[in-house]
Amino acid sequence: MANIYPVILSGGYGTRLWPLSRAALPKQLLPLASEKTMLQETALRVAGWPELQPPLLVCGDEHRFLVAEQLREIGIKPTGILLEPEGRNTAPAVAAAAHFLLARDKEAVMLVLPADHVIGDVEAFHAAVQRALDVALGQGALVTFGIEPTAPETGYGYIRRGNTVAGFDGCFSVDRFVEKPDAATAQQFLADGAYSWNSGMFLFEASRYLDELRQFQPSIAERTEAAVAGRHGDLDFCRMDADAFAASPSDSIDYAVMEHTKHAVVVPASLGWNDVGSWSALWEVQQGDNDGNVLRGDVYVDRVKNSLVRSESRMVALIGVEDLVVVETDDAVLVAHKNHVQDVKKVVEHLKRHERTEHLNHTRVYRPWGYYEGIDAGSRFQVKRIMVKPGEKLSLQMHHHRAEHWVVVRGTARITCGETVKLLSENESTYIPIGVTHRLENPGKMPLDIIEVQSGSYLGEDDIVRYEDIYARAPESKTQ
Repeated sequence: MANIYPVILSGGYGTRLWPLSRAALPKQLLPLASEKTMLQETALRVAGWPELQPPLLVCGDEHRFLVAEQLREIGIKPTGILLEPEGRNTAPAVAAAAHFLLARDKEAVMLVLPADHVIGDVEAFHAAVQRALDVALGQGALVTFGIEPTAPETGYGYIRRGNTVAGFDGCFSVDRFVEKPDAATAQQFLADGAYSWNSGMFLFEASRYLDELRQFQPSIAERTEAAVAGRHGDLDFCRMDADAFAASPSDSIDYAVMEHTKHAVVVPASLGWNDVGSWSALWEVQQGDNDGNVLRGDVYVDRVKNSLVRSESRMVALIGVEDLVVVETDDAVLVAHKNHVQDVKKVVEHLKRHERTEHLNHTRVYRPWGYYEGIDAGSRFQVKRIMVKPGEKLSLQMHHHRAEHWVVVRGTARITCGETVKLLSENESTYIPIGVTHRLENPGKMPLDIIEVQSGSYLGEDDIVRYEDIYARAPESKTQ
């Protein structure tokens, strides 16, 4: 029996769930549809199946520590975490995963899953995977999962199924792939009955995928093979050769392979699936109250119907409105009609155009040792709260342009300042002069919270010289 490896694609950053989803903390790493993040839900969905191996994660370098920590929180030790030096779309990402798996298992089968999808019926999903596995092993098919449509949705691509694959019930040849249609065409597809939504999930033998890729996009196959061959370990991560990967063309699996191969098969299924591509989609997949409202956080509503309201940091009150999406974070608020949430991307374009940062980071910025968040800032000063997890420590570093004052408000801190190492308890403080090598550590068993006051002529995050770092980040990295 071949080993099946879930390959979870956790790259990319969508703009349609701003202001919650941002470049440094994209939607797959957020708890949107449940108390667990979407990545965690995806990993748990394929955990415990005896026929499945631990998942292989493919993610961007900037999210690696968050991905590893979220898997650790749910007790899943992955087959590996493969780091993309830069985003090149799904075809190269999956090709790299195929090369990586074949290096350890020549008969590896890949179950390719985006990290940011909701699947409500896991039993139906399991049954669909089994049907896909049978035809993939029996006929060398490249299988895609089609979602049986429930509405004339214009936000998804479609797959028209052809004839039943002989000997494999529930499996159909792919007649054609169709781009996102207009409303009238989508209505025709729904009435036709032969069309499925394109889920972006796949199952195939790793070797078969690479065979087809070499035929239709040989450069992607060659470049990703070189990138994986040049890989090296970095803590718990696998880094591909950056130059080789960057030389690969950027393309999706559909365009690179599935639309051209003669071996494409679709398995239609009703899975309670949603790709959560907008705030209105998130409203649809969650259980609302008697008035159809999905509420999260410190929210008050009066005579409100069919709305999604989410508060992250303060009270939000709505009175006498319907069909709204209201999302509050500590530095931005979105108010939109549910019918216009696709235009949220225009806000992100505005932020980029005006060189603002609200699309990049939240005020709370996560690091492998914990997080920091901005509290106040002004001319020549800024104030941060820093939380260091038990047993963790920041890099040994120095700043050219700023001094720092640290006040411990919870826990115990071990402070290195020049040649001096000392412990600070709650309500004690210390001063780090400009140009002095320093480090902050948490030697205790509870989180360490400190207030940091920075002062100086330049307070940017790139004013850092790193000397030692237990997380093996590059010395020129612009993170603490």
